[in-house]
Amino acid sequence: MRAIQITEFGGPEVLRPAELPRPEPGPDEVLIEVSRAGVNYADTHRAENSYLSRSTLPLVPGSEVVGRTPDGRRVVALVGSGGYAEYATAPKALTWEVPEGIDDVTALAMVVQGATAWVLLRRSTHMAPGESVVVHAAAGGVGSLAVQLAKAWGAGRVIATASSAEKRDLALELGADVAVDAGAEDMKAALIEANGGRRVDVVLEMTGGSVTDQSLHALAPFGRLAFYGMASRKPPTPVQPASLMAHSTTIAGMWLTHVFQLPGDVMRTALDELFALAAEGRLRVIKGGEYGLSEARRAHEDLRARRTMGKLVLDPSR
Repeated sequence: MRAIQITEFGGPEVLRPAELPRPEPGPDEVLIEVSRAGVNYADTHRAENSYLSRSTLPLVPGSEVVGRTPDGRRVVALVGSGGYAEYATAPKALTWEVPEGIDDVTALAMVVQGATAWVLLRRSTHMAPGESVVVHAAAGGVGSLAVQLAKAWGAGRVIATASSAEKRDLALELGADVAVDAGAEDMKAALIEANGGRRVDVVLEMTGGSVTDQSLHALAPFGRLAFYGMASRKPPTPVQPASLMAHSTTIAGMWLTHVFQLPGDVMRTALDELFALAAEGRLRVIKGGEYGLSEARRAHEDLRARRTMGKLVLDPSR
């Protein structure tokens, strides 16, 4: 089968087309003929081996796929790795049937980006109706869905940040009340001003560095910041617990992998709600670009250069 394989760690240049044997599913796995594979920012970290979990070589990247099983079922699945290929195997427990009317890109967006936004708002920050919510990178895969979910669940004011006028316009179109330039020199002041002079209640943050630092300082008493990525590859300033107590603020970290350790089927609950909202037209996936499998390198280059919006996918048929 055709696939993208990494044989050395590095930037987008290490993603190279290869001919590999079709994978064989184990007893608790299912084989999927991939119609689309999702591309996530985490994949760029895996390529350089800077992700939370370490990778081993050789590696076929890609953590999510949508396609058909040998018995004809249309499914979306989390595969860990191996998604950038014509065929992939997935654990049966991490495979979900795709409802009628949900297209491939929407299905892929919901299983990682949608679920991430759902968990950030429902579990990590426990957003309450009427609260102000800041969504950084609001035109991205997670951010574009988080803006819509926060609004649908009664946020009092949704404040989006994005790096270009086009991206800020998209965030406003999706329901944000105000959009702030992600390059603002004083992000703390910009967020407070965007909230009518008041400190903010909830921040969803995946940039790192000074953006995290200033967002934390913009929190109101009992405000919560959920940290779920570090796109700048610059760590925030270490936080002293006493400073959290002094301002009654909370920092939550979130990695979607841990959802599967929670009691009950949280992922199933999230996907049921997300698919229902999408089917009703209340949750819109921004289709950010479709690349051929052989164009995986370009997809990573575009993603890292912030040239993209919404959900990116690979088409293994080309």
